[in-house]
Amino acid sequence: MKGQKSFSSLKDSCFDGEFINSLFAKRFDIDFNGKRNLYIVLGLLGDFDSIEYTQCLVPYLDKLSKSNIQLSVVGIGNNDSKEYFCNYTKLPESYLKLTEDLDIHNQLKLSKGLCLPINPVLNLMLMCMGINSPGTLKEVLRGYVGDNTASNIFDKEEKIYFTNNIAFKASMFNTFGHENALRPFELASLRLKNMIEVLANWNIYMPNHNYLTQRGGTFFIDENNHLLFSYYNKALLGFSKTMSKPLDYLDNLIKDLNSL
Repeated sequence: MKGQKSFSSLKDSCFDGEFINSLFAKRFDIDFNGKRNLYIVLGLLGDFDSIEYTQCLVPYLDKLSKSNIQLSVVGIGNNDSKEYFCNYTKLPESYLKLTEDLDIHNQLKLSKGLCLPINPVLNLMLMCMGINSPGTLKEVLRGYVGDNTASNIFDKEEKIYFTNNIAFKASMFNTFGHENALRPFELASLRLKNMIEVLANWNIYMPNHNYLTQRGGTFFIDENNHLLFSYYNKALLGFSKTMSKPLDYLDNLIKDLNSL
């Protein structure tokens, strides 16, 4: 396949596309035959990465449909956490598949994160400080200082609500940076909103604390069962190899596939 070679350097997985397709088909009754499949495997639905990655994906849903790409998002949770997650991120529930165990994560050899023999919450806090979580502190800092290579998140007239009584207009970010790029404090504000949402509904989003540090992964398989792209997340706030443009891999895949 002509397009497959151009993505050979983007495959981190030791598995082939047929194995991954069969794994998801068996577990979630997904029909992969003759389809392009994008599998996004998340940790707990309340994980920072789970919410932020999904918020990046939602604006791409139409583009995925037009490119004949079937999206399947897998997260650790239950029906209650699914309802809250989809209401908050605006991801249609039909895209989200649930698992209450780590079977699929283990079969794909996804990282478990920091697993010291201590309370799982402490392991998560240590990862937040960058321990066994490469790139996390740098990514946290980017949220505060901005990034001229990344796009902005909020429209200037959009109101950002942290609580019912605390809100401000996104145009305030223009005081610190250019409105056509990611401005200082903009990404940090989004992450604060996400954190408030999770903490306010902690037991719903985090039904099993033993899985707090479980990381996820991304797999793209074409209609001929060729694995064209894979990425294994090993850190908090590291769901993409290019966090400034988290879905850059998807833009490149769509561009290449549509040119064949």
